[in-house]
Amino acid sequence: MAKQDYYEVLSVERTSSQDEIKTAYRKMAMQFHPDKNPDNSEAEEKFKLCSEAYEVLSDADKRARYDRYGHEGLRGGQDFHSYTNINDIFSAFGDIFSGGGGGSFFDDIFGGGFGSSRRSSGPRQERGSDLKIRMPLTLEEISTGIEKKVKIKRMVYCEVCSGTGSKEGTSPQTCPTCNGMGQVQQMRRSFIGQTISISECPECGGTGKIIREKCPNCYGEGVKQKEETVTVNIPAGVESGQYMSLRGKGNTGRRGGLEGDLLVIFEEKPHLLFKRSGDTIIHELLISYPDAVLGAKIEVPTLYGTEKIGVKAGSIPGETIRLSGKGLPNVNSSRKGEQLVILNIFIPKQVNSQEKDLLNKMKTMENINPSHKTSKQEKEYFEKIRNLFE
Repeated sequence: MAKQDYYEVLSVERTSSQDEIKTAYRKMAMQFHPDKNPDNSEAEEKFKLCSEAYEVLSDADKRARYDRYGHEGLRGGQDFHSYTNINDIFSAFGDIFSGGGGGSFFDDIFGGGFGSSRRSSGPRQERGSDLKIRMPLTLEEISTGIEKKVKIKRMVYCEVCSGTGSKEGTSPQTCPTCNGMGQVQQMRRSFIGQTISISECPECGGTGKIIREKCPNCYGEGVKQKEETVTVNIPAGVESGQYMSLRGKGNTGRRGGLEGDLLVIFEEKPHLLFKRSGDTIIHELLISYPDAVLGAKIEVPTLYGTEKIGVKAGSIPGETIRLSGKGLPNVNSSRKGEQLVILNIFIPKQVNSQEKDLLNKMKTMENINPSHKTSKQEKEYFEKIRNLFE
């Protein structure tokens, strides 16, 4: 079967620079790395192929021979097939993922070394699952920030066995299958030769220990459910959908495992008087017709008490009055938004006889009824229309 073109393998052009080739390889190696795709033979083969392509294209001499003669040009010299297992690949290419400080790019991605040498250093320590709770908040609470105490049920270390899972007076035994390493190796043969894959020990579940006599309180799990009260300090300005993470307040992993986190998701309660738009608070103010015509001083509610505003004479529906600093704090700064007071005219649905008489009188008043304020241009237009039908 014909070998695939190395440039196509890495999805780069033949004119690509070394930096572009290196970047392409890093992306593909991260995608198909065996640590990220356990027991996926297809991903493992793709990882080997992209590593093979990079080994050639990253070497100036080999790349020149490959560009001129193709795969045939690599015969007779050292090529990728001299590596017999995937651990050799890790050793040969780990340097391109190095951050220069002794760590590795894959240390950050997979939480361990690039290759099997670090993964086989010890048993796996199970991390407990995260917990999620929803925290309803009023706008008043959001405006100032608040401390709240909530009760949660989570898995914690068993107080009888101290998290070991073993019956009191006994101890877990070293797993005979993996010799306490928590991992087993499996040898395979592929087109590039012999490979060794490392996976979690099926006997002990990666812990390296076997529980022969289980704790009667936790039945060998090492954890037990318990109700706890947790204090949550909520900053001012949070929004619905945002969350904060409380480290170590989630479930505890089995048999001495690590603790997960508690995720507190915020939800904003609807408010009777205000609507929110980011850091801005919006309040619709109903005013009477006389106040709109004559102007008035009116007291309006804010999240921080009441504020007196001036409604200018001749205000119309939709006009907006801005109150600086009466909005919500920005969660990432000390700046506060503004409050918008949007004016609307109150229209009564029912009136008494006295009010009706007064309204009918207002219809005849020149400055009240808009028909009496017809402009000269409008009068001339209406006159022309009448003349057409006479």
